Amino acid sequence: MNPTPTPQVASSRRPGFRLIIVGDEILSGKRADKHLAKVIELLKARGLQLDSAEYVGDDPDRITAVLARALASGDVVFSTGGIGATPDDHTRHCAARALGVPLAQHPDAKTLIEQRMQEMAREQGKVYDPQAPDNLHRLNMGVFPVGASLIPNPYNKIPGFSVGQVHFVPGFPVMAWPMIEWVLDTCYPHWFQVQAWLERSVIVFGAMESTLTPLMEQLEADFPGIKVFSLPSVDHPEWGRHIELGVKGAPGLVNLAYSALMAGLQAFQLKLGPELVRA
Repeated sequence: MNPTPTPQVASSRRPGFRLIIVGDEILSGKRADKHLAKVIELLKARGLQLDSAEYVGDDPDRITAVLARALASGDVVFSTGGIGATPDDHTRHCAARALGVPLAQHPDAKTLIEQRMQEMAREQGKVYDPQAPDNLHRLNMGVFPVGASLIPNPYNKIPGFSVGQVHFVPGFPVMAWPMIEWVLDTCYPHWFQVQAWLERSVIVFGAMESTLTPLMEQLEADFPGIKVFSLPSVDHPEWGRHIELGVKGAPGLVNLAYSALMAGLQAFQLKLGPELVRA
């Protein structure tokens, strides 16, 4: 039996968390992507953040190139879409190409798919025929790169698969999201942020980011572990043109860095707006 993904051993460096969204229907506008916002939400609930996201259409060469980079990155990568068994589903084949390994029927995936087909036959009041062309074709959904492990699908039992830290799930949100949660909670709980997190910022009017950059660099040098951010806006409905300037990280360090930020802004004699706090 080929096991499902096992918990990863913690290292000194947290991996990045990345998302790949596969499908012409997203890039053509036929369907609106829902995965990006949801994956950000799932990671945030665990004290993590998404480091990058990439969209790719149903082109095998492009998918293979994207997956090859993902597999070589050392990051935790979730790939959504294209793992079905229709002609426009290329992800399984492209993953095998990127890995340089053949595809093969995963025995545990075959068992799960057969169980699902038997359930469907009972629901429809039919006799299950394992040799029916439709049923034989459905088994292709369990053909994965050799060495892959399974991701359980609580919606209909048709599994996804993992290769190292790259995890492949269907494009359907009702399936993909609980499968991504399962991977996070099973494989990466040691990376969950257990300490409190705080973000403090202030609205700054009449400044350019280039003017504020030296102050931002000095804050990051003086307070290792905090992140300084600058979010410019030109058409905010309430504040108009402004910059939201702030710091984020562990609360104690953030409060010290924020005090230094406010002291540093006094030298510029800028008009300041509301202060914002997010925990």
